[in-house]
Amino acid sequence: MGLFSWDDIYSLEHPQIDHEHQALFAMAEELHQAMLNGSGAAALGGLLNNLINYTQVHFSHEEALMRRHGYPGMAAHVAEHRKLAEQVVDLQKKYAAGRLTISMETMHFLRDWLDRHIRRSDQLVAQHIRSHEGMLSRA
Repeated sequence: MGLFSWDDIYSLEHPQIDHEHQALFAMAEELHQAMLNGSGAAALGGLLNNLINYTQVHFSHEEALMRRHGYPGMAAHVAEHRKLAEQVVDLQKKYAAGRLTISMETMHFLRDWLDRHIRRSDQLVAQHIRSHEGMLSRA
């Protein structure tokens, strides 16, 4: 079992978002395995870039869902997304400049952020969407 293993505790019962979260876990695990195997800087840099790019796409999908369903906590949720994006882009720049290695500390940071964000913030969004969709279907 890897550091980034999908578990049903992360399921939001929203197929698109769950699929995207599973893809993020798989990409992060691929980066983790490459780090453990001592892959070259180019391979690690490419995997880090892929993870960052996919995260941006995923965040835009989540944010569109929040807008569509009038999620009241959207501003705080988007701020979480922006903060992580800034932190990871900063890591990427340091890595590209040779001032950072991708370490277990970096991997644990990513894992812990994913775990907390999905199990707390994203669950609240999913609950709102489910209740909002239920209200729409009763209307």
